Amino acid sequence: MPVDAKISREASPARAHARALWCEAPGRASLRDAPLPALRAGQALVRTLYSGVSRGTERLVFSGRIPVSEFESMRAPLQEGAFPFPVKYGYCAVGVVEDGPPGWAGRNVFALHPHQSAFVADAAMLRPLPDGLSPRRATLAANMETALNALWDSGAGPGDRIVVVGAGVVGLLVGYLCAGLPGADVTMVDLDPAREGVCAALGARFVGAADWAARGVKDADVVFHASASAPGLALALGAAGLEASVVEMSWYGAGDVPAPLGGAFHSRRLRLVSTQVGQVSPSRRPRWDYARRMAKAMELLADDRLDALIDREVAFEDMPEAMTDIFAPGAKGLGVVVRY
Repeated sequence: MPVDAKISREASPARAHARALWCEAPGRASLRDAPLPALRAGQALVRTLYSGVSRGTERLVFSGRIPVSEFESMRAPLQEGAFPFPVKYGYCAVGVVEDGPPGWAGRNVFALHPHQSAFVADAAMLRPLPDGLSPRRATLAANMETALNALWDSGAGPGDRIVVVGAGVVGLLVGYLCAGLPGADVTMVDLDPAREGVCAALGARFVGAADWAARGVKDADVVFHASASAPGLALALGAAGLEASVVEMSWYGAGDVPAPLGGAFHSRRLRLVSTQVGQVSPSRRPRWDYARRMAKAMELLADDRLDALIDREVAFEDMPEAMTDIFAPGAKGLGVVVRY
C-alpha cells in the first residue's frame, strides 16, 4: 500500500526542509541544504523513503575517476553540479508523492534522482511502483534495468551454458534473469565464498575464482563480465566457448585495463560485446522505450529472494562519513540503501 501522504503543501516536512548529498572532492562528501522550487504544472513533490547506492559508478564519482571524455555522457538525469567536483549524483531514489497532479498524491514512485531527502520533478520522470513492490527493494530498479539490457545484448537463450563473472548486485541480477531461462545452466564466479548462498537461492551454481581452474566452465555459450577487474576479464574470456559472446558490463572509469586478446581469442572467434544502459539494446530499440524497459525492470523485482541483495542500510545523515567505508577497495557486502 502507498505510504500515507495526506499532508498539506504548507505543512509538508519535505516542503519545509530538504538536504542533499554532494561529492565535494576526491574521497569527501557533505550534506547541503536543497531549496525546493515551487511546483509548476505537471510537477510533483516527492519525499524520499530510500535511495540505492550504485557501488560501481558512484565509487568512480566519489574518487574523481570519471574520464573527461565522459563528463557529459555520464551525467545522471537530475544531477546538479558537474564532474569532477562538486557534484550531486545518484539515480536510485524511491519516495512518496506528497503533492502534484491529480491522482499522484500518496503514490510510491521511483526516480532517477540523486540522494536527497525530498525533491521536485516532472511527473513524467516518476515511475509508480507496482503493487506489492516494497520501496526498499525498488531501489534495485536501475540495476535490474541494467541487467535486463545486458541480457538482451547477449543473445542468451533457453538451454544455454552461461557464466557470470562477478557476483555483485548487477552480476547477481544478471544471474537471476538467466536462471529463469528454460533449461539454462548458470554459473556465478566471485572471489568471495560468502556469495555462494545467495547465488544458490537465485538458481545459479557458484564457483570461487580460486577454484575456477578445477571446477570452472570452459565452453560457455555466453559469458557476462561484471567484476570490474582485469583478472575477472581474463577469466571471462577463458570461459567462453567457440564463437561465444563475452558481454563486458564493467565500467572502469579513467585508466587502462589489460585484456588478454592473444592466445586463443582469435582462433576461438570470440565476440567481446559492450553493454550500457544509456541506450535500449538494439535488438529491442524499435519497440521498447525507456519507460517500457523501466516498467519491466520493476515488474521483475517482484521476488522476495531479491531482498538478499541489499545487506546494508545507512541513515542519510551518516552518508558523508559512511561513503569512505562503502567505497573502500575490497569492501564487504552487496547492496547499500540509504534510509531517510
